[in-house]
Amino acid sequence: MRKIGQYRLIILVAIFFVIFDNVSFFKNTIKVYSFDSENIAFLFSLAVLLVSFIVFLFSLLSSKYTTKAILIFTLIVSSFTNYFMNTYHVVIDSSMLQNALQTDMKESLDLFSLKMVAYIFFFGLLPSFFIYRVKIEYGNFKREFISKVKIVLISLGVIVVILFSFSKFYTSFFREHKSLRYYTNPTYWMYSIGKYVGNTFAGTDGKLQAIGLDAVVVKEKESKRKIIILVVGEAARADRFSLNGYSKETNPLLKNENIVNYTNISSCGTSTAVSVPCMFSLSCKDDFNYKKGVLVENVVDVLEHTKEIKVLWRDNNSDSKGVALRVNFENFRTSKNNPICDDECRDEGMLIGLDSFIEKYANKDILIILHQMGNHGPAYYKRYPKKFEKFTPVCETNQLENCSVEEISNAYDNAILYTDYFLSKTINFLKSYSSNNETKMIYISDHGESLGENGLYLHGLPYFMAPTCQTHVAALLWDGGKRKGNIDTEYSHDNLFHTLLGLFNVKTVVYDKTKDIL
Repeated sequence: MRKIGQYRLIILVAIFFVIFDNVSFFKNTIKVYSFDSENIAFLFSLAVLLVSFIVFLFSLLSSKYTTKAILIFTLIVSSFTNYFMNTYHVVIDSSMLQNALQTDMKESLDLFSLKMVAYIFFFGLLPSFFIYRVKIEYGNFKREFISKVKIVLISLGVIVVILFSFSKFYTSFFREHKSLRYYTNPTYWMYSIGKYVGNTFAGTDGKLQAIGLDAVVVKEKESKRKIIILVVGEAARADRFSLNGYSKETNPLLKNENIVNYTNISSCGTSTAVSVPCMFSLSCKDDFNYKKGVLVENVVDVLEHTKEIKVLWRDNNSDSKGVALRVNFENFRTSKNNPICDDECRDEGMLIGLDSFIEKYANKDILIILHQMGNHGPAYYKRYPKKFEKFTPVCETNQLENCSVEEISNAYDNAILYTDYFLSKTINFLKSYSSNNETKMIYISDHGESLGENGLYLHGLPYFMAPTCQTHVAALLWDGGKRKGNIDTEYSHDNLFHTLLGLFNVKTVVYDKTKDIL
């Protein structure tokens, strides 16, 4: 095989990246800068700029021992990111990486498709095989150093010339349309990895910070024991609940219960990995980060500090995202624990056996957290037993782009219908304890979901650019049937920490009454 210089190879790979792995970037750019005579030169300059930047980046990292490995790794990873950006129109930022790293094998299999295999083969493995087989020509140290300096300076020179030549366009591109850079491949996912590592590991000694150690339960005279169930939903957007005015009857059972429906609650994030630890955290959305979620205790820890409240977390999702590390935790994604499993283990199985936990701690107040599988996408048709397939036809594939909007919506709405059944069943479970105990159920989803609106699917977009359907979540309260109605006041996940403390009459310095919804 003919030899090739490493910098010529880098240039060829950079061109490959721009042509084949940046379709999503150029599609989104053309939506902003239409493909007409005035913009065509600018759009071409963007391609040259991106090639030059990739060449500059890889040239800095290149050496006799690293070039092949870096190019092969980047091509394979970029084939994955290319697939997800083109198929679901997501962006690969640090929170999406966190979500991906915390996804288990069962969730990953829901995303598998022949289309994904084709992307990985043609855009990842095939060019990687070429790079593996090609013989790279290396000179001596002096020659390689001079070549590196030349290619780096030429790349920088091209970048500078382009920026000055099209300064009018690039001023708006960088200032007014910053989100477009989120779609560049491989540069943005590489940046996101660095950001994720920095946010996760930098500046920490790994010690857990305790909060609410002063927490005590203030007992009222003749007060009953409290049994509260908190259901953490998955990907349930508020506008798909008929309780909120949706045209399809997705809440036929809940509408007959005396519940308080919160119509205006926003999520802390657009992914489970962010929203779940954030909603239990003392930190508010704007102040929350991964390290605070891991290294600072949360509200379930504060409740346990009272010594008078026992917490149980049952999970039919991926896991608790670190929230339940120090309380009772049970995995219900396995038939070993969950007795109601068919194609997958069902949320309602989490209710079975709760009586024994309640009886075991008969002299304690109880908080039970049930983390749903809910509406986890993209395989919505798997999220409910067949008898709940009321709305048809449904999308029966994880390749949502191959389904109509109606089919996707029907599958999603059937999963909401099953959640309605599960929540109704949870309420009926609590009713059996209501005569001698104070019982309540809270339901709140972790984030919403895009179902093809504006070409977007699933969730996980950066919060500032996420559509409302990814951040406006369903939430409700059953307080023993005492109240019924809609609450339209604007609330968010930030209120959950203080509301839970208030529900159990916990007195502590970290409790803020103004943030307690009740």
